[in-house]
Amino acid sequence: MSALESADPGTPGRDRRMSLGAHLIELRRRLFIAAGALVVGMIIAFIITGPVIDLLSIPIAAIAEEEGREYVGLNFTTVTSGFDLRMRIAFAIGLLISAPVWLWQVWAFVMPGLTKKETQYTWGFLGAAIPLFFGGCTVAFFVLPHVIEIMAGFVPTGMAQFFDYATYYDFVFKFLLVLGIAFVLPVFLVALNLAGVVSGKEILKGWRVAILVCTIFAAVTTPPADVFSMLLLMGSMIVLYFAATLISMLFDRRKRKADAAAGIEPVSA
Repeated sequence: MSALESADPGTPGRDRRMSLGAHLIELRRRLFIAAGALVVGMIIAFIITGPVIDLLSIPIAAIAEEEGREYVGLNFTTVTSGFDLRMRIAFAIGLLISAPVWLWQVWAFVMPGLTKKETQYTWGFLGAAIPLFFGGCTVAFFVLPHVIEIMAGFVPTGMAQFFDYATYYDFVFKFLLVLGIAFVLPVFLVALNLAGVVSGKEILKGWRVAILVCTIFAAVTTPPADVFSMLLLMGSMIVLYFAATLISMLFDRRKRKADAAAGIEPVSA
C-alpha cells in the first residue's frame, strides 16, 4: 500500500516530500497555462467589444433621446482612446471567459494540500460565491441606467454633458465590481461560522448593526436622489444576510447533534 493510500483521510493529499523547487516549477507551469487562457479569452473578447460598448452606452443614448438631441456616443479625446477602451473591455471579459481555466489551475495547485473536509467546504464556497457575484453584477447592471439617468438630471438646463470614455468605463466597471463583492460577503459569514469563529446566534444578534451597515452601504454606493436603487440594493443585501444567518444556525444545529451523538459535552460560554 502506498503512502498516500495509507494516510489518514483527513490529512492533506500532497506529498510532503515534494521539494520547494518542484513546487515552484509546478506553480510556474500553472501560471503559464492560466496566462495563455487569459490571452485567448482576450482575443475572443476583443472581437465582441463593439456590441459590448453599444450595450454599455444604452443609458447615455436614452438620456440623449429624452433631451431631444442626437446621440453622439462616448467622448474619445486621443488617437489611441478607442483601442484603449477595447483593450480594457477585452481584459475584463477575457478574465471571465478564461475563469474556468485559471480557477482550475489555482484549485489544482492548492487542492492536494487540503484535507477532504476542507476540499468539500471550498467547493461549497465557490459554488455559492460565484453565482452570488454574478447576481450582484446583474442587479448592478439593471440599476446602472437608472443611476446614470438620475445623475444626468442634475446637469443645468442649457448645458451639455459629455461622457469621457475612460471615466465612464471606470464608473461602470467599479459599480459592477462593488455590488458583485457586496453580494459575496454573506458567504464569508458562513465561512467564519464553519471555522468556529462566530455562531449563528451571534450573527443574528447583530441584525440591527447589519441592517444599518447595509443601509449606509446602499446610500453611499447609489446616488442620493436614487431612492429606488438604494432600496433595491439594501433589500437584497439584508435578505442575503439573513440567509447566511439561517444557514449558519442550521450548521450549528447539525454540529450539536453530531457532538451529542459522539458524547461530547457542549462548551459553556
